Amino acid sequence: MAKQSAEHYDGILKDLAHTMMSVARESVSLIKRSDQKQAMKLQRKQEWDIYLEFLRMLFNLVDRLSGFYIPIQAQREFMDLLEDSVAQQLKTVLAPSLSSSEVDDMEVTLSVGQTVSESRKIYEQFKFVVTDQTKERDQYFQFFSERVASKAGAPGKQEITSAAFLCASAVVPALKSLFEDATKLTVDPPTPAPLIAAEKSGPSVSSAQEGSPSAQSGDPAATGKDLIKLISVVSRAQGEEVESWWGLHPQFRRDLPPDEAKELAKHMNRVTRIVGERFAIVASLAQSGTNQNQPVGNA
Repeated sequence: MAKQSAEHYDGILKDLAHTMMSVARESVSLIKRSDQKQAMKLQRKQEWDIYLEFLRMLFNLVDRLSGFYIPIQAQREFMDLLEDSVAQQLKTVLAPSLSSSEVDDMEVTLSVGQTVSESRKIYEQFKFVVTDQTKERDQYFQFFSERVASKAGAPGKQEITSAAFLCASAVVPALKSLFEDATKLTVDPPTPAPLIAAEKSGPSVSSAQEGSPSAQSGDPAATGKDLIKLISVVSRAQGEEVESWWGLHPQFRRDLPPDEAKELAKHMNRVTRIVGERFAIVASLAQSGTNQNQPVGNA
């Protein structure tokens, strides 16, 4: 990959690295909360092993997704750059808090490199399209969940495997959206306006009609005399369901020519889907984390 190409992907590499480490960190916390008795027995090394297992799985998911968005001739170097980005961020942010002893830069670099190598060996055996919800993909996440439970010292423990499965499966839409935002290589299938195109993953994500009463908050008084909310996107969680919709200011909607309204609906459907997917992940992780009243230890 030329230097210019590397700079082109700099933004998504940083976003992916940050997302992967954040998901791994929060997932370790949720694993502990899912079984507080077992959490009290966890040693720092076990927490670190669970964290690395999440990174192995996440590297594998990103590797699979990159095939849809990164040119094949640049894909390998893209993953090498992602490895470097994760290692760099890990050195400055997470390594000191998750390692059981002082960790120097070289040790972190080697640890991440080994994690990537093990990721390919452990998870490449599963053949599935990462963007499709299939039996094979569920088997992949179940296999991963059982590995997490084993590293937590509780092989087959349902509370732990369920929490790990949820965390792993919920991250796919977020990773996919990061690629879509950065590469702009995909085009959403046509969606009849004014319905919202929403995907389901983790908690169900439903769709609502454009122009829902709560979406049409276009009163100038609500935002000041000089400001008018022409377009709004809203997401809310109700139990296991996350609902997202978009709306237009009534006068703005009436003034739009039909062809422009159709074009706007196509783009807003995509925006709302991305917002809904990301909100669904946050909601699912937050809901899992609040199932227990008292956290145990530090993530």
